[in-house]
Formats: sequence, structure tokens, C-alpha cells
Amino acid sequence: MASMVIPCIFFVQILAFASDSEAKVSAVIAFGDSFVDTGNNNYIPTLAKSNFDPYGRDFPGNIPTGRFGNGRLQPDFISEGFGLKSIIPAYLDPKFSISDFATGVSFGSASTGYDNATSDLLKVIPLWKEVEYYKEYQEKLRTSLGEKKANGVISGALYLINIGTNDFILNYNGINPQRRSHFTVQQYQDFLISIAENFIKQIYSLGARKLSVTSLLPLGCFPLERTMNMKKPLNCLEERNKATLGFNVKLKATVAKLSKDLPGLNVFFADVYDLLFQLITKPSDYGFEVVEKGCCGTGLLETAVLCNRHSPFICPDADKYVFWDSIHPSQRTNKIVADKLLPRLKQLFL
Repeated sequence: MASMVIPCIFFVQILAFASDSEAKVSAVIAFGDSFVDTGNNNYIPTLAKSNFDPYGRDFPGNIPTGRFGNGRLQPDFISEGFGLKSIIPAYLDPKFSISDFATGVSFGSASTGYDNATSDLLKVIPLWKEVEYYKEYQEKLRTSLGEKKANGVISGALYLINIGTNDFILNYNGINPQRRSHFTVQQYQDFLISIAENFIKQIYSLGARKLSVTSLLPLGCFPLERTMNMKKPLNCLEERNKATLGFNVKLKATVAKLSKDLPGLNVFFADVYDLLFQLITKPSDYGFEVVEKGCCGTGLLETAVLCNRHSPFICPDADKYVFWDSIHPSQRTNKIVADKLLPRLKQLFL
């Protein structure tokens, strides 16, 4: 039997370190916010944490990892879909080493945004710092694998970028009145787009060639935003959705422009707005029963420290809910989105 195991291991190693010319995805690397943070915020002094029950209730081993949800996130499912590992480790997690990160890692930080003022609100990792960690990661990778193999991982990796939600929910429409006083919604969109463009150019200059940039979701339909709708209680805030769609249009155009302007760059715009809107407006078509609130607590306001084991009510089956808490999708929603994206990602990057 041993003679059968060795070739399998060797084949996995070939996949992990495939060169760009072989068109293999060597790793899945994530930048962004809580939609891709697999535990980095556990290791910084912030209130934006989820490393306690009932978070992770449906995660393998039923443990809270720092993921904002009841189980796995989209990067986990996408990595698994590419034949890589099913769990993407957080870069700051000391349990993992560079050998673990060689086939996938997340630099994401819950509550961060494109705007540095967004990350300042809850003292989380700003996007520029995620890039600094990525540079550090590259140095470690080259030390561990050697220049040639490390460059193959870097250029062959699929980079998942999911960020921007907190710039609107937490910052512009949330607890930072300065942004609203200095920018119209359209001006703030443009401000964020300029940061997004510079960010993509920066990681491109560092060797990233395969990118998936995720659109914003229908933010006005998040349970937290529904709760704030005083005119039509628990209905979606249409003006918030309109602002989200406007941002998505600009982001899509920027992604298309960069794909043309930067040689060798292949960027996929992962527009998941319509899919989430379908889940929310026609939940029974997908087997969901509850959309206006999350599974944790009342489901209307709770997230992070407010979603805890002492919450007065936690639903028995999160699979019936589109949202786990007042902001974050349930594990089942994450899997539906990942399954929708995977065929197109494979078509482009395999």
C-alpha cells in the first residue's frame, strides 16, 4: 500500500507548486474584512472578535475560530473547490507556519475597509497593513521554498478580495459623521474606488496575477439595516441598496480597466449582489425560511460580542437562515455563493 501513497503525495506537491505556465491555482490568498477573516482579529486588541460560542457552532469540531459565522466562509469553500485545503488559515494564527500558508492564507480583518478611517473605528487591521503582512509572507515563502518555487506560488495563487461593506455600514452610514459631512455618497464611492484601484496595482506589482474581486452585497437588506428602517420596519433600505449598486458599477468598470492596462493580469468581478438578493427575496426557492433576521439572539442587532452564548435566543438550525447574525451570512449561504462562483473561477483560472 505504501507504494500507492508516495505518488499521491508527490502529485499534490506538484499541484501546490505549479508554475504559472501550467495554469494551476497554487494557493488561495484572501484580503478583506469579516467575509474572509478566518481568525486574524483573535490576535489584535479589538472588540471585533468572534472567537467564542455560538460562533463556529457548525464548524468542523464545533469550535469558534474567529470566523464571523456559524461555520466555514467563502474562501474555505473556494479553496476546497480547487482541490486545495478546506480550511484557510489566518496569517496571524501562531498554530500555523509558512508551510501551511504556502497553499492558502487569509490576511483579512473583520471590521476593516478600503478607507483607513473605517479600520480605525474598532482598531482593526487596515488594508495597507494587510499588504505589509503579504510582503512579509512572500519573504518567508522565499526563505522556505526558494525563489523559483515561491514565485510560482505567488503568481499561480488565486487572490480573493472581499472588502467595502464596513466602509458603508460601519463608517459612512454608521458611527463616523465626518465622512458624511465631507463626502456625498457618490464622492465616497469614488474615494473608495481610487483606493481599490491602487490596492490592486500594488499587489499586482508584488506578483499577483489571478484576482477575484467580490461586489458588495445588498447592504440595505442586512438584518441590521432592516432594523434601522423606521419608515417601513424590517423592510430593506432601498437607498442603501441603490448606493451599493452604484459602487458595484464603478468597481466593475475599474476591474475591467485594470485587466486591460496591466499585462498578464486576469481579474474576475465576482458580482454576487443579484444572487444574495434572490436568496433574500425568494428564500423558499433555496430552502431558506428566515431572511429579515439572523440566527443569533434576536437576529436584529447582534454581531460580534453581542452575539454570544448568553444571547436570549439562538435558532436551532442556522441552515434555515440566510444570515447567521445581523450582518454575516450563514455557512449555508456562504456555500451557495461559493458554489455559484466556482465554475466561472475554474473556467478562468484553471
